[in-house]
Amino acid sequence: MASLLRSSLSFAAFDASSAEASSQFFWKPLEPPKIGNSSLNLVRTSNARLRIRGSVEEKHTPARKASKEPFRLTRKLTENERQVFEEEGQVLDPFQELEYRFKRFKRKNYVENMVDYQNLAERQSPKFHQQFMVIACADSRVCPSNILGFQPGESFTVRNVANLVPPFQHGASETSAALEFAVNSLEARKFHKSDMPNLILQGTHRLHVENILIVGHSRCGGIQALMSMKDNADSRSFIKDWVSIGKSARLSTKAAAGNLSFEMQCRHCEKESINGSLLNLLTYPWIEKRVSEGTLSLHGGYYDFIDCTFEKWTLVYREGLEGGSKYAIKNRALWS
Repeated sequence: MASLLRSSLSFAAFDASSAEASSQFFWKPLEPPKIGNSSLNLVRTSNARLRIRGSVEEKHTPARKASKEPFRLTRKLTENERQVFEEEGQVLDPFQELEYRFKRFKRKNYVENMVDYQNLAERQSPKFHQQFMVIACADSRVCPSNILGFQPGESFTVRNVANLVPPFQHGASETSAALEFAVNSLEARKFHKSDMPNLILQGTHRLHVENILIVGHSRCGGIQALMSMKDNADSRSFIKDWVSIGKSARLSTKAAAGNLSFEMQCRHCEKESINGSLLNLLTYPWIEKRVSEGTLSLHGGYYDFIDCTFEKWTLVYREGLEGGSKYAIKNRALWS
């Protein structure tokens, strides 16, 4: 369906210079345990013990609090060691750097917000409304939690090359599986408040995903690969097979911006492919149903890390829109 409708939703006139019309509709389209005498010896960590001799096991409970003192000592040593490395001009082992960052996270985030993290251990989100599913690019420069400030439990996120959504007819993929899980398995259920403890213990509490946000970005390598593909060329590359999902965006870009530089064509296609993926979302029956019912909204976002701006818009899908189309873009805004 989406492949037949690319021309109805285009970024040909979707430039940041017209962001002032944000409310308008736009129609363009842990040492391992020692093993001795065939028995496991005692393994100790800073805040947990496990004795396996067929008799004693210290259980971990959700209410158990992390030990702070041993952690602080370890933290101080780690910082001193790191400082010595830096003063001597040495480079930290990558996993030493990760250890340092993890312990910093534990001190500044986990310990200080332990109640929230214990609640998250029981269910995926502390909230019951305004849930997001985010589809973003695998590019290391474009982390949604970083640029949009999502905290643990606030968004269900999937990342792939060029933030593409294959159409339903494309078959199984990790993105399709994530969509099915987010929209169906995480669909909220109504239940009596007295049922809450049992639902949480049984792990059956569900989220309510109300917004799907596709986030593209500037200088996307996946889009550059797409725009560099030769017509009718045989593909023996996983990357080419994947980015070909966006071939409609490539074609419309060639038609609308073929006279521009390759860099500008890629920029155009980065935005056009987001709209193509938004339309592909509507080929999934359970998504189309909820969008039609008004319980799910589809949004596009474009992060430009060159000048640090973020452009967002919402896809409208309903009958009777101007010009006989069922698709339009509204609530366009530029954050800078």
